[in-house]
Amino acid sequence: MTLGPLMIDVAGAELSAEDHELLRHPLVGGVILFTRNYVDSAQLAALTQAIHAARSPPLIIAVDQEGGRVQRFKSGFSLLPAARRLGHEHDVEADAGLELARRLGWLMAAELRAHGVDLSFAPCVDLDYGTNEAIGDRALAARSAVVGELAVAYAHGMRDAGMAATAKHFPGHGAVVADSHLTLPVDRRELADLQDDIAPYRILIANGLAAVMAAHVVYPAVDALPASFSERWITQILRGELGFQGAVFTDDLSMGAAASVGDLLRRAHLALAAGCDMLLVCNDRAGVRTLIERFVVEPAPASQLRLVRMRGRNGMSVEALHAGLAWQRSREALARVMSAPVLQLHSDSA
Repeated sequence: MTLGPLMIDVAGAELSAEDHELLRHPLVGGVILFTRNYVDSAQLAALTQAIHAARSPPLIIAVDQEGGRVQRFKSGFSLLPAARRLGHEHDVEADAGLELARRLGWLMAAELRAHGVDLSFAPCVDLDYGTNEAIGDRALAARSAVVGELAVAYAHGMRDAGMAATAKHFPGHGAVVADSHLTLPVDRRELADLQDDIAPYRILIANGLAAVMAAHVVYPAVDALPASFSERWITQILRGELGFQGAVFTDDLSMGAAASVGDLLRRAHLALAAGCDMLLVCNDRAGVRTLIERFVVEPAPASQLRLVRMRGRNGMSVEALHAGLAWQRSREALARVMSAPVLQLHSDSA
């Protein structure tokens, strides 16, 4: 059985009979976990083991574990700062900021891998324009060069822990006001004026970026469709002009912005036609069932290969992780930055 293009959620802390039924469907290729799926370390490890055992090849298990206000698993995990703190540390001393980004990328990924999670949708590489509350302190910095440097360091840390990085939200969500969870944001800039937003993807792609999450944002000067449904953005620009060869995930197709293109079935068809590999459908069990009943798609070998590469590697037990010097030193680095006051020596809005 191949990995299907749908990434869905499960109801609770253990798999129900309905969950088992859905996870075995050939259209499903992954599971995204939320706070409701976590009780403690042992429970999470058992849940991921059950998901991986549900079929062969194993499904990809993902979570949003950026840090700050977007961290699904907290108790028993290292409490990570929002990405903006890495930008502040880079302001103070660039090399120290990059080393911290690498260590925290490793720490986040290593703790998830020890619990059987394959993938965290990180880093967020949207620029901090100070306009979008949904992004806010999830942005590393305002300057694209700084975002690119920090994101590469963070991704290298993740890779060292056995996890592929996913840069989001392509081509950039930071300059719009609207929250795509609720409504469709519109960015009216010309393509030439979006190059700063795209710049972090260029450096990440040059450094072997494994995955991108596309934004539910429309850029009418480039294409009438939101980027997540746009062949112009995904196939022509991202894969063609930027040379990206990794996997493309949509943002959640159940979000308010996605509804602008039609019903869930149309959203799924448009996203796959645009060149996306995996479609997230979250907190909408009825919608998942609709897709399973009505969505018809032939497996694409190239897409299958890209998705297989998203599986986690080199996981160790929680006990072995905590006993290791790398975890202890990363925790020490985290403690230092969390206990120190935020000091910004210059404006990052130039």
